[in-house]
Formats: sequence, structure tokens, C-alpha cells
Amino acid sequence: MGKYFGTDGYRGEANVNLTADSAFRVGKFLGWYYGKDKKDGEKCRIVIGKDTRRSSYMFEYAIAAGITATGADAYLLHVTTTPSVAYVARSEDFDCAVMISASHNPYYDNGLKVINGNGEKLGEDVIAEIEAYLDGETPEVPLATKDKIGRTVDFAAGRNRYIGYLISLATKSFKDKKVALDCSNGSASSIAKSVFDALGADTFVIHNEPNGTNINDNCGSTHIESLQKFVVEKGCDVGFAYDGDADRCLAVDAEGNLIDGDQIMYVCGCYMKEKGQLQDDTIVTTVMSNFGLYKALDAVGIKYEKTQVGDRFVYENMLHNGFSLGGEQSGHIIFMRHATTGDGILTSIKVMETMLAMKKSLKDLAAPFTVFPQLLKNVRVEDKEKAQKDPKVLAAVDKVTEELGSDGRILLRASGTEPLVRVMVEADTMKKCEKYVSQVIDVMKELGLVLND
Repeated sequence: MGKYFGTDGYRGEANVNLTADSAFRVGKFLGWYYGKDKKDGEKCRIVIGKDTRRSSYMFEYAIAAGITATGADAYLLHVTTTPSVAYVARSEDFDCAVMISASHNPYYDNGLKVINGNGEKLGEDVIAEIEAYLDGETPEVPLATKDKIGRTVDFAAGRNRYIGYLISLATKSFKDKKVALDCSNGSASSIAKSVFDALGADTFVIHNEPNGTNINDNCGSTHIESLQKFVVEKGCDVGFAYDGDADRCLAVDAEGNLIDGDQIMYVCGCYMKEKGQLQDDTIVTTVMSNFGLYKALDAVGIKYEKTQVGDRFVYENMLHNGFSLGGEQSGHIIFMRHATTGDGILTSIKVMETMLAMKKSLKDLAAPFTVFPQLLKNVRVEDKEKAQKDPKVLAAVDKVTEELGSDGRILLRASGTEPLVRVMVEADTMKKCEKYVSQVIDVMKELGLVLND
């Protein structure tokens, strides 16, 4: 991770530590960097998408101004999802792309996710060059003049082509299936219902009226409770909840039970293995995946890899090894045959395909997976590295590891996007989880490492 860019782009509070000027400079750098080696008559082309936060409109114009100031052209997808931006970047021959979103964060935060022409997150080498430019460590980039100045292009058609692509991936009609969608008042509001309606579902939608400040507000994949209640009240067969930029998906079965990312990977992985579509019979997970996932996969002969937390690392492992399915418990699921990033709506389609092909409810498909109790608490700290590496904190973690033995685990990790240290414990009872999480957090508090809320 760099000074500004974390595991999921350049993120911060709008006009506090992520400003319109920052966005303008990022746009300038990208326009220059991807345009400097173009031949005469060739134009650098950069596509931009945004979520529904109020500040996303400000950042969209700032980035577009920076891009066009250096002679590149900026193509505007307007409100759309992160995976749609990645899809358009790779399928429409763009040099790179920017998604303006802070994903599951509150509305007052925002972020710049930069994606290369292959639809992948930008490499660390380019990020380092952007950061050096932002810090004034490299010369100012030249500005275009006269007819060399770039232009902005309305490219809503790109988003529509992505919708068509999603619809084309479904192998079965969703007719007679009652499906609930929680769009988190975010990017999915402009896409999800259209896809499910086109596929024949009887679609019920909640939290699809964004107003600039209600994105992720007690809704979506980080607040699943309202969808759980809604699915039961409406008698739906299944429900899907997305985050602000719709690269995550969590599901709810007909009885209102949560089906998280680990369970989705299990359900889809078993079906893909049966169909011969699971490369090397392997799923790529992260260290945050539940113990129950590994026990369930062992029982059906599916192997697994573990990466550090972040869909970037899952994708890199999948790309390097040729694996076809991977993801995170949080709902970032990558179906490598179809996408280069987590895609919440695509994940929904794949879950529906599995249910229809197997002729089983989501509850029955997930039944062999026994979830181990897990407790994760976010601790707000002043210095993530110091809190994570303090000898007394590490000693407390080692003590918990010893006491848990083979019946659980503890994980201490810093957030890639916020000033938080996450303390997670898995054990055979929730009582043990609560005890050991508190044990470590108490040590951090005694050392003065925790900020008061």
C-alpha cells in the first residue's frame, strides 16, 4: 500500500483528505501517462464511472478536467458499478478507467479506483508514480493547447452494453422465481432490476432511491437485516444485497438466513465442480474465510488456496494459477471466466443458475456448510502499524492462539482503507470469541493505542 492508495484505491473523506484538486491531479497524470507514447493522430481514451454519493459528481468533473487538460478524452458512464467499469475498460479498448466510489463506506467518504486497460486494478509501479506526482516529486505534466485539448464523451451506451453482457451470461430463465434485491441506494440502483426483469424474475427491490447521502445507510450488504425481513415478508425465493458500487454480493435464503461470501463460494464451487468448470477443483479464499468453509470443501473434495485479505490478492492468485473461482467472505466473488473483478450482480446470476440447475433451495444447497462462530471488531487507532506490531499486543495474540489450539484462531490486521485495526476470533462458541477479542482489545486500550469514538 502507498501513501494515498490502499488496497482498493485512493480513499478518504471528500474535501478533507481526498479533494477535487487531488482528483484533478490524478486525472492529469493518467491522461499524460497513458497518452505520452501515442502516435500522432491517436488519442488516449479513459472511461469514468461513479456511484451515487453527492461528492461523486464533483470528482467526476475534476478527473475529467484533468484528463482532458492533457489532451486525452474522458468517456463518462455516469452512475454505474465498479465491475461495469472494468468490463467496459477491457471490452471497449480503453487505456485505463477510473471508478469514483468508496464502496461500502459512508456517503461522506469517496475514492478513486484506477483500473488498467485489461480491467484489472492498477499495478503498484504505476501507483507509485501517481503518488510521486501528487507529492510534487516529479515534474508537472505538460498541458495540451488549441485543438490538442481533450474532450468529454457521454458513454452511457457502455453501461447498457454491460447490462446486455450480464443478461447473456444467464443459462436459464428466472421465470416464476420471486427475487428480492437490496441496491444499497448505490450503483446497483441503475442496473440490477433491469437485469433480473429481463431474465424473467418477479423482482422486488428495496433501497434503490439514492439521494446522494443515503448510500449504504442501514442497507445493502453491510446491513443485511432489512433484506432478511423483506424476503420473508414478501415470500421471496431468494434475496441479494449489494454494496455501494455493487462489486459485493451477499444472499438471503427464503427463510431469511444470511448466505455470506464463503457460503456462496461453496454453493457455486460444488456446482462448478460437478459441471467440470472448477479449474483444478480449487477455490481461492482469504485468511478471513470461515473454518467451516474449509471443512465443507474437504468433505466434497475441493481444494483451496489462501491469500491475504483483499480481492486484488485473490485475483492475482487466480490469474497466476489459472483458477476459475475465488473471493472473500464479505461478498467479493470473482468468476474468472466472466470478469476480472468481484461483481455482485454476476454473483447473483450464478447463484440463481445453481439453484435452478440443481432444483434446490439456497438453504438446502448451503446446508452442508456449518459456520463456525466468528466475531470481528474494528478498533479505531491513530497508528495502524504501531497498534498491529506492538510487542504487548502481539504477546496477547500469541496467548489467545495458544489457548484456542486447533479449535479456533485469531487474526489481527489493519484495514487497507480506514484507520482501523480489525480483531477477529473464530472458535467453537461465541462466548469464547467474545472473551478473546475483548482480551486483545483491552491490551490495546491499556497501551493507549485506541482512539475514543
